[in-house]
Amino acid sequence: MSTIQPIAGENEQHPDVALVDRVRGGDVSAYDTLVRKYDRQVFRIAQHITQNREDAEDVTQDAFLKAYEKLDQFQGNSKFYTWLVRIAVNESLMRLRKRRTSKMVSIDEDVETEEGSVPRDLADWSPDPEQNYSQTELAEILRRTVQGLPHGFRVVFVLRDVEGLSTEETAEALGLSVPAVKSRLLRARLQLRERLSRYFRRKKSPADGVEK
Repeated sequence: MSTIQPIAGENEQHPDVALVDRVRGGDVSAYDTLVRKYDRQVFRIAQHITQNREDAEDVTQDAFLKAYEKLDQFQGNSKFYTWLVRIAVNESLMRLRKRRTSKMVSIDEDVETEEGSVPRDLADWSPDPEQNYSQTELAEILRRTVQGLPHGFRVVFVLRDVEGLSTEETAEALGLSVPAVKSRLLRARLQLRERLSRYFRRKKSPADGVEK
């Protein structure tokens, strides 16, 4: 006679919850474990948003510090990482607002257009870029193009497609509805595809064949 077996993973506690409980109990080393586990991911997210390494480093430190100070507010209804990402995103946005007050124009800064921000200059594209660009160069081109997405689309794209958060986790981290995340992600992907296609066609003008 067969017996019903429990579903694997059912009612299992996430390891992070146990670490958080240890921190609350006074075990500071448990928080060091959480920092080592997620510091690279948080740094990447902060760098994508601030587009500045030093700012990203500061944001990462501030996010972990604020999370530690507000650890009693973590209810365990979501993953600790999702909760941490929301703090990191907010810290990144605050850093951007402060920086804009004294922002200087640079050739490395994006140009604001009716379509959003666009990198000032990208390498000329040929019809088949893989024949003319290394993987490193293509990766840099993609990174710059992602940076050119409107801010609201870029953050959703980074969390969902780069960092691999689920749609629900992305919505929770950003304080958005799931439909809003899906809409922004779709528009981000479409804009990214269109912008990449446009840059790949920039080398020659169809009208006169003159390089741009």
